[in-house]
Amino acid sequence: MSNEIILAFITYFSILLIIGLSAHRSQSTDADFILGNRSLNFWLTALSAHASDMSAWLFMAFPAALFTGGIPQIWVAVGLVLGMFLNWQIVAPRLRVETERLNSYTLPTFFERRFHDHSGTIRLLTASVTVLFLTSYLSAGLIAMGLLFESLFGIDYYIGITVATLVAMTYTFVGGFITVAWTDLFQAIFLLVAILIVPLFALGHMEGLQTVQKIAAQKEIPLTLLPEVSLGAFFNIVMLIASWGLGYFGQPHIATKFMGIKSADELYKSKYLGVSWQILALAAAAFVGIVGIGFFPQGLENAELVFVDMVKSLFHPYVGGLILCGIIAANMSTMDSQMLVCASVLTEDFYKRIKKQTPTPKTLLTVSRTFVVVVALTALFLAYDKSSTVLEVVFYAWSGLGSAFGPLVLVSLYGGRYVNLYGAVVGILVGGLMVIGLWDWLQGFWGGEVPSLIPGFMLSLLSIFLVSYLSYDKPKSPAGK
Repeated sequence: MSNEIILAFITYFSILLIIGLSAHRSQSTDADFILGNRSLNFWLTALSAHASDMSAWLFMAFPAALFTGGIPQIWVAVGLVLGMFLNWQIVAPRLRVETERLNSYTLPTFFERRFHDHSGTIRLLTASVTVLFLTSYLSAGLIAMGLLFESLFGIDYYIGITVATLVAMTYTFVGGFITVAWTDLFQAIFLLVAILIVPLFALGHMEGLQTVQKIAAQKEIPLTLLPEVSLGAFFNIVMLIASWGLGYFGQPHIATKFMGIKSADELYKSKYLGVSWQILALAAAAFVGIVGIGFFPQGLENAELVFVDMVKSLFHPYVGGLILCGIIAANMSTMDSQMLVCASVLTEDFYKRIKKQTPTPKTLLTVSRTFVVVVALTALFLAYDKSSTVLEVVFYAWSGLGSAFGPLVLVSLYGGRYVNLYGAVVGILVGGLMVIGLWDWLQGFWGGEVPSLIPGFMLSLLSIFLVSYLSYDKPKSPAGK
């Protein structure tokens, strides 16, 4: 273990702590802690939303996909950019306006008030699904952190993820939404710089892209967007785009950033700034994977460490340690947002629901902070099982949230009076169950390999409208008419 690398990480965490404490504002209510009283400006909203989206997936899973599967995997990035652009375009403005009108700080509360549910059914169901999949998402980030500490420091995996959990949990506990947004802003800039410079340095230590072409040909790794012109190839491209792009509409940790902006009129600025950042980050991550083919001609035992091993080979330990903090930046910016969303849901949609007397604002603030700790420790427990890859766990959680909530978010904002509570509840159940295991079981009968998000999203959308239509209570005509 290098003292220079340790010093680099101490430097990074010190900067993060200073930013977190500087951005900290005194909080007296759960509204301050959960949504910052809707006070973010457009650039803070943009970069915080996109930083909380990417996670270690950007540095590990996505480069690994191109490192092993070649350029056709870039269609994943196309799906992500398209999905997030549409999210900014059609979801963000209406969601910001409607959640303020209905005085909602979380998606479960928004759905309950949108569909006039006085039983609490949709609120509790939405909250349960949110916590289930977001906690899994959190565990994916911790798995990535554990692999990083294990590879870089030689620190035991379990010690590494415990340290990472405590760091993210601490500043989220102290500062809430505003602190999370400001630390996410810093980390968005930091990780973008880190992932831009590494593949350029690596390319300079090779005989250019000719080396990549040579090694790729030997390993039969395709370096074209269309490895073959066929119906099957076109189908695979559509699956890659849709299986990631559709998920954006149902991600609570991104939706809260839309809800927290000061004015809905500022969202168009956030859209263009955020999507520009996303395109740069994804292009650089893709380049890491492609350059890695030539940089590591013998391959790697763990493809998800292509960025890590590239940095270790190229840079002085202190500089390399700072660059690798980009992975920590990506992870922390996602983990803190997910911890905060889970804690918000548990406070707003479980705790408030079971209390017979209305809790005081100070009590709710304490409960919110307590749930940050509970969620963090639960995710840590799940991450102790490192049998799954980062990509597998992230895609499972992404698909679950996208298919359970994505269709309902869209119809809640655009469905008008033709969608009711019964359709909304069935839609969540259908979308969530398809990802949890129902689609895998159904595919066993015909041997297909369609990602669960796509049928989950489509069937959820269909069931919302079908059940709403079948249960629609038509107004009665006056007598004699």
